Amino acid sequence: MKPLKPWVLGIIVVVLGLVGMGATVLTERASAPTAVLPLSALGSMAFIGVMTLALGIRVLRWRTGHRKRMLDPIFAARTLVLAHACAYAGAVLLGWHAGVIADQIPFLAARAGNPIVRQAFGMMAGGIAMIAIGFIVERFCRIPPEEGEEAEGAPDGPGRRAPDTEGGLA
Repeated sequence: MKPLKPWVLGIIVVVLGLVGMGATVLTERASAPTAVLPLSALGSMAFIGVMTLALGIRVLRWRTGHRKRMLDPIFAARTLVLAHACAYAGAVLLGWHAGVIADQIPFLAARAGNPIVRQAFGMMAGGIAMIAIGFIVERFCRIPPEEGEEAEGAPDGPGRRAPDTEGGLA
């Protein structure tokens, strides 16, 4: 599996920011409520983040030598996929709510105490936390290089490709 690329997450944030800003403009023109997740969604985001981190720590503990029994490689791969999903979801939420805030910038002085602004800032903070957890758990799931691989020094042939990271991902 390929590692997370910060520039891809950045593109997601920017694109969703523009979409969120456009949607906010359209909802204001239609006198509809602004599309912001409620603060209760932070609880769900926190649960997802904590579970991802807990599963990642389990993989890290096994990888660092605290082994009572063999770790299922499918479990490690699923944990890695969950970390990637967490980071992508955080980027989507960060981008959307940053777009909402970007539309509200001219009115922030008058609407600073508005619950919509507080909710958007809270969701942005939650999105940043989810992205960070995704990167951290991805780091936990790195597979250390085999001892024999570096000693052999086999050249990369036309059919072999150098790993993306030091030892690859689960």
